[in-house]
Amino acid sequence: MHNKLQSLRLKHGYSGSHMAAYLNISKVYYHQLETGQRRLSYEMAFKMAKIFKLKPDDIFYNDYLEKN
Repeated sequence: MHNKLQSLRLKHGYSGSHMAAYLNISKVYYHQLETGQRRLSYEMAFKMAKIFKLKPDDIFYNDYLEKN
């Protein structure tokens, strides 16, 4: 998931700081989400997907399947 999230962010030309600002969270918090140091809530996944004009499952579902 984290590599996919980072790839999407870079593909769209967003920095971690920009993502944090869009999500109204700190840069540190965003970095922890992107690197898997913090657990991602569905609400946060939805907000991230909305930034990229995707559905949360488009970004996160395959990783969920791999873990389970």
